[in-house]
Amino acid sequence: MRLLRVRILHLRDAFYYNKTMAKKQKSKKELKALKQMSPRIANRRAYHDYHIQDKLECGLVLHGCEVKSIRDSLVTLTEGFVRVERGELWLLNVDIGQYSHATGVNGHQNARTRKLLAHRREIKKMQLASDAKGLSIVPLAMYFKDGLVKIEIGVGVGKKDHDKRQDLKTKEANRDIQRAMSQKR
Repeated sequence: MRLLRVRILHLRDAFYYNKTMAKKQKSKKELKALKQMSPRIANRRAYHDYHIQDKLECGLVLHGCEVKSIRDSLVTLTEGFVRVERGELWLLNVDIGQYSHATGVNGHQNARTRKLLAHRREIKKMQLASDAKGLSIVPLAMYFKDGLVKIEIGVGVGKKDHDKRQDLKTKEANRDIQRAMSQKR
C-alpha cells in the first residue's frame, strides 16, 4: 500500500513537472494567438483617397506610454502624413491617445512629430517620390513585429472623385459575384 502511494505521488509530480515545462515552450497555436492579440491599426482612408504605388516598413521613435497606448489601439492614422526633412523621415498629425495610467510628467503629447527609422537609401527613395508633383507619403498601418512598433508608409497619388466612384462600383460588383457564387452552392 505504501509503495503504491509513493508511486502515485511520483507520477503526480512528474505530471506537474511536464505541465510546467510545456508552459515554457510555446506551441505554434499559442504563438499565433499572441500574434493576433497585438493590434494592427489600418488607415483605410488612405486606400480610399490615394492610389498606393510603393510601400515601406519603418520603425518609430516613441515614449513608453505611447507604446502602451498603441497596444490599446488608441491611434488615429487618418490625417497623418510623412515629410522628409534634412535626410530624415518625420511622421506628422498622427494622434496617439493618452495612456490611462500615465499622468502628468509621464504622459505624452497626442499629436507630436515622431521620427521614423529607415535606411538612407530608402529615405532618399522616399524623398525623390515626395518631390514629384502630386505624390504624397501617407501612413498605411501600424502594428507590432517581434515586440517592436512598426509603421507601414506608402507613396500615393491622390484619387479624383470619378476614380473613387469607379472603385466603389468594382467593389460592389465583386461582392455581388461572391454572393451569387455562395448562393449557388
